[in-house]
Amino acid sequence: MVNRRVPSVHSKTYVTPRRPYEKARLDQELRIIGEYGLRNKREVWRVKYTLAKIRKAARELLTLDEKDPKRLFEGNALLRRLVRIGVLDEAKMKLDYVLGLKVEDFLERRLQTQVFKLGLAKSIHHARVLIRQRHIRPRGLSDIKSCRPLEKFSMSAVT
Repeated sequence: MVNRRVPSVHSKTYVTPRRPYEKARLDQELRIIGEYGLRNKREVWRVKYTLAKIRKAARELLTLDEKDPKRLFEGNALLRRLVRIGVLDEAKMKLDYVLGLKVEDFLERRLQTQVFKLGLAKSIHHARVLIRQRHIRPRGLSDIKSCRPLEKFSMSAVT
């Protein structure tokens, strides 16, 4: 028998802040953690890192000419991906709007937040527990709280 392992990615999915004790940032992160029921600050940093990569790609594409094939192809791919995960509206499918995205736009699309907003859980923390214990699963698959369900998704509530 050949032992076939799936290769894992060893790159970090978050970046720690440059100034660890900046009061305004600490207060903002604590507010976000409480509002969206996150477990720790690393979850906030992960979303910030994702947003930073998306905004960086949009900034680089905006420096190119409007008729540049790279800008057209990669820009449309980026916009379609953001619309598919529900972060960007179809009416705002321009790279300029990508620069206006906030961390809250991504956190609103988390499964945990969606379960709470739909009224399936009594609190944001209760939503996390329900997902973790697999009482609520999108399309019967995931128990990952940070899973971003697609715009039109069906949740199966297991009783």
